Amino acid sequence: MLATALNPTQIHLLEMFSYAKTEEALNDIKKALFEYFADKAEAEMDKLWESGKWNNEINENILNEHLRTECK
Repeated sequence: MLATALNPTQIHLLEMFSYAKTEEALNDIKKALFEYFADKAEAEMDKLWESGKWNNEINENILNEHLRTECK
């Protein structure tokens, strides 16, 4: 088995999870983590728009792109 060292964030989260004794607590943690990462993603997208590296045309191209691979 390959041993992997945990980083400080992972260790902290594991320690915090020990306090989550109920399904409600777990859901609260999931919601907090979701909101944190959603805020980070939104901030990064705002930077792309402001820098001109992302625009409506690029957005529409991505939305309309066919991502399935061809079956052979």
